[in-house]
Amino acid sequence: MFRHECKHEITLSDMIAIRQRMRAVARPDPHAIEGKYLIRSLYFDTPQNKALLEKQAGISRRHKFRIRYYNKDTSFIQLEKKSKVGGLGTKVAASLSEEQAQSIVDGRIDWMRDSGDELIREFYTKMVGERLRPKTIVDYTREPFVFGPGNVRVTLDYDIRTGLDGVDFLNTECVTVPAAPGICILEVKWDGYLPDIIRDAVRLPYARTESFSKYEVCRLPML
Repeated sequence: MFRHECKHEITLSDMIAIRQRMRAVARPDPHAIEGKYLIRSLYFDTPQNKALLEKQAGISRRHKFRIRYYNKDTSFIQLEKKSKVGGLGTKVAASLSEEQAQSIVDGRIDWMRDSGDELIREFYTKMVGERLRPKTIVDYTREPFVFGPGNVRVTLDYDIRTGLDGVDFLNTECVTVPAAPGICILEVKWDGYLPDIIRDAVRLPYARTESFSKYEVCRLPML
């Protein structure tokens, strides 16, 4: 199901203010540890950088593939397909073992063709047909909040780091470097409606909705 998604690039002081407001009206995501978690993603793209160029061109209908784990825990890895249509977004996911994730990174993908999971089979066809390959690691810290009415999720992302052209995804100690110093990303997602209490809590008088891409900002130093 597609959900409304709005992103804002904000300052550190903005983030601190919104964090305090959200703590007053919503609750932290139950999966967070002390209110936050670390995210590591490995993004895939074509040799012609199709996903990156579509983002930069503002193509309304687009998608990208990534594999991801949280808090340096490689026992739970997911393959994700993120799709965007205008201001709406959706995500589908499939679980991967550590061995399967490494085989994808290494290009050993024949096993994917006969997988019982539809998303893994789709990813296989993209890797073969469009020559999708791993491009860069993206690390960041997320502080997530949830609010029941409207199925709202508000996230504050910061300390965005890039692995440059490194793809040593499962090495939890591999070096990443700052990609967007001082930048924080506020993202708000909801289903049918956004309650006024949340709208007021995240409102900033000068912030504008943007299509910020962590993948894009982490690729720019290599281009």
